[in-house]
Amino acid sequence: MDTATPPGLRERKKRRTRDALLRAALELFTTQGYEDTTVDEIAAAVDVSQRTFFRYFAGKEDAAFAVQEITHTRFVAAVRERPLDEAPLEALRNAVLEGWDTIGAAVEQVVPIDLYLRMCRLTESTPALLAAHLRRNDEVAEEVARIIAEREGLDVDTDPRPRVAVALFAGVIRVMERLWGTSGDLGLPELRALTTRYLDAVGPVLAGKWRTG
Repeated sequence: MDTATPPGLRERKKRRTRDALLRAALELFTTQGYEDTTVDEIAAAVDVSQRTFFRYFAGKEDAAFAVQEITHTRFVAAVRERPLDEAPLEALRNAVLEGWDTIGAAVEQVVPIDLYLRMCRLTESTPALLAAHLRRNDEVAEEVARIIAEREGLDVDTDPRPRVAVALFAGVIRVMERLWGTSGDLGLPELRALTTRYLDAVGPVLAGKWRTG
């Protein structure tokens, strides 16, 4: 009798285990605090071993930002795919705003939106999480600056505009994150509207096209 695992079944089981661990981690973080939650508690909530947890996550921080990593990955990909005739800040703006139309569905494939929002608010009020969040944001900003430089045919290490433009853009997003983190009633539609309003307030110094010829 052939008892081989059907193709794809093993991967689906692994995905279910990872998603269950992630959801349990975020639930525990947001109900009893990030610092007060242990890996053993997360694993126990899913009835698996600590060893199983570490098969999927390097540690608590990795689990805490797993959903954010999805949004970051989608944003970077969206910037890469923007039409070359868009000015740099226009490309960044369109990438993030058009992402709002699908981000909810992407998040809900892993965890409920409400849980994701609660985790975002917890990040703002937890020094260790906030420091990690800002570090990760800086890494994404550098990657995006290099994409913008490549789009414009520039050397990111000699022309300051790509990093300056991304820093300006990231500053607007950071304002939105703080508002999100301190407000208990901002959902995705409201945050999208505020982000649009703030991005539209960016001045024209870097907003135009850079390409010549």
